[in-house]
Amino acid sequence: MISVTQALKIVDNATREAGSCKTISIQEAIGYVTCENIIAPISMPPFRQSAMDGYAVNRHKKNNYSLIGEIKAGDANNLRLNKGEAVRIFTGAPVPDSANAVVMQEKVSVSNAMLTIMTPINDQMNIRPLGEQVLNGQVALNKGTKITAAGIGYLASLGISEISVYEKPKIAIVVTGNELVSSGEDLNFGQIYESNAQMLAANLKSCGFDQITVHHVLDNYKSTVNSLNTILKSNDVLLVSGGISVGDYDFVGKALDEIGVTTLFYKVRQKPGKPLFFGKKEDKYVFALPGNPAAALSCCYIYVIPALQKISGMKDFNLHKIQAISQSSIKTPGDRSQFLKAIYKNNQVDILEGQNSSMLQTFALANALVQVPEEINEIHINDKVEVLLLPVNI
Repeated sequence: MISVTQALKIVDNATREAGSCKTISIQEAIGYVTCENIIAPISMPPFRQSAMDGYAVNRHKKNNYSLIGEIKAGDANNLRLNKGEAVRIFTGAPVPDSANAVVMQEKVSVSNAMLTIMTPINDQMNIRPLGEQVLNGQVALNKGTKITAAGIGYLASLGISEISVYEKPKIAIVVTGNELVSSGEDLNFGQIYESNAQMLAANLKSCGFDQITVHHVLDNYKSTVNSLNTILKSNDVLLVSGGISVGDYDFVGKALDEIGVTTLFYKVRQKPGKPLFFGKKEDKYVFALPGNPAAALSCCYIYVIPALQKISGMKDFNLHKIQAISQSSIKTPGDRSQFLKAIYKNNQVDILEGQNSSMLQTFALANALVQVPEEINEIHINDKVEVLLLPVNI
């Protein structure tokens, strides 16, 4: 059994960097990572732009200006203003080259084409300069940037319709267990509804991974071997839920060995998630997660998501770790690292009740995990603790 630090290092060292690239439209790019620098084909804004509705002026020493025209957003005219002249202008409209300030409309009075300014004005006030966001030829987005909704809007504003991104990994989720039935079916005595596959798939999708298939394997050795072998061939990453312990009907470990998956580690000194397996076959990766739901989700956040993000080209692929002040007091065994479900807010963290690895109710409320090192067996109120922010919190 290895430590959390050792397990994280093994996953990181074994996981390859991002591989092949493809060109896609920006409408499809959400969650993808850029595989090259994206160069701005134009400046943004492409002209000096009014930041508000008001009046563009060529400043002089008096407060009165002659009003000589109007410029709306989309107008192409570049009126020439002499000193002491002004034009009515609207947000987003091009500011004439001869104007050196825009005064908001609430700070002026107008009478008979004469504008009176009732506030001090500064040079270039309320004017967005050419290329304020980015200049033509500059890097608009760096290689390794994850595309968000804002990123898509930014690229669209530059007239970019296609970008080159890293391929996302194909992921298969395999759930094991004869006791599992699908939601909506009748539940017989001794059966439970399958939840891990839905939970893990939702977690992956929320982090930007959408090439996911789900498979159910019965507790039969031959069936487990054949299914895992077939599924692994057509996917990059395999997540197995359950069947990795040492019970009479836990066949996953032996099956993975038979199909040629090299064990990189099995069992980690942590709670929840002790019976975690990580292995590799050529350029494919296998995480066998504990069957208990909270343990499976914890391991997915801590180990699987960072590995998938690295494969997808992200540079910062680990959970964001901060220090916060504990608002809770709790005792732990002190023999394993603990990942405690918690709510983080304003540099404070509350450790929740219901930390059992089979329980999801508390996890449904959590936005963080408090990581307690294995040598610590007690946390007091106002202690500083390490907090892992879950993606739902970022």
